[in-house]
Amino acid sequence: MLKRTGFAIACALIAAALYGCVLSLTKIGLNNGVPPVEVTFFRTSLIAVVLAIAAVITGERFSLPRAAWPSFAIQALATVTISVAYLASIAFISIGLAVIIFFTFPVMILLVAPLVEGHRPGPVRIAIAFVAFAGLAVAIGPSLEKLDPRGLGLAALAAIATVAQFLSGRAVSPHLRPLVLGSLVHAAIWPITLVIATWVGGGNLSLFPGGGVPVLGYLALLGVGAAYSLAYFVHMTSLRNAPASTVAPFYNLEPIVTTGLAALLLGEVLALHQYAGGGMVLAALIASSLYDLQKARADA
Repeated sequence: MLKRTGFAIACALIAAALYGCVLSLTKIGLNNGVPPVEVTFFRTSLIAVVLAIAAVITGERFSLPRAAWPSFAIQALATVTISVAYLASIAFISIGLAVIIFFTFPVMILLVAPLVEGHRPGPVRIAIAFVAFAGLAVAIGPSLEKLDPRGLGLAALAAIATVAQFLSGRAVSPHLRPLVLGSLVHAAIWPITLVIATWVGGGNLSLFPGGGVPVLGYLALLGVGAAYSLAYFVHMTSLRNAPASTVAPFYNLEPIVTTGLAALLLGEVLALHQYAGGGMVLAALIASSLYDLQKARADA
């Protein structure tokens, strides 16, 4: 299994910046008649085809060894859960709050990865996790009664699924190269996204001609598809070159990009306690990054 830490970290930062564009583009699509579940269906369709074409052009083989089946199944289930839950959450809560909840996932990985690797998390990891989840409590607590529990639950579900996606992505990477993995995973979940989008739309899809979506809605849809396709490929490349616990903390660039774009493009502003709680979560993510860098240097 490859381990090129510097390259993996660079890939993680690029992927994080691209992922950071997705929620704002999705919200623009929502404001222009494209439901988030249809955005999920479109981007799943696009990435499955684009990565398949790229894999064929580069001579990749589409084979799934038996040893990869369990980790591939987890990767597919986690990916469809994230795709639906995270994008759907912004229909009920603000982008900023969804990001705060979602980005507890690197801290979850910080705690879970040692258990997967067969040792205890240790006091430093536990302390970092405590700060992150305390920040989440600060961000949500004072306005809990005013918040839609559907949005909170969907964002939390997406965070948990992301832990599974990172760990399974690392496990499956020796068996499948990123182009093939991305194409096969999204081909596997494509029927699920179609069923969900059709069910939510009452048997109709707004993104098809006649659905009343203006040009801006389609442009937002294309933007989501392009950003997500490239981000997922680079994301899986990062996991092929370093453990999940090493690259996950660098995805803390994503909430900065996401909240910045939400403010710039959509004018979304959080309450003071949400900024304070988000700051605590971000501080925990930075601390986890520094901790893992120090640990990687020590191991080297």
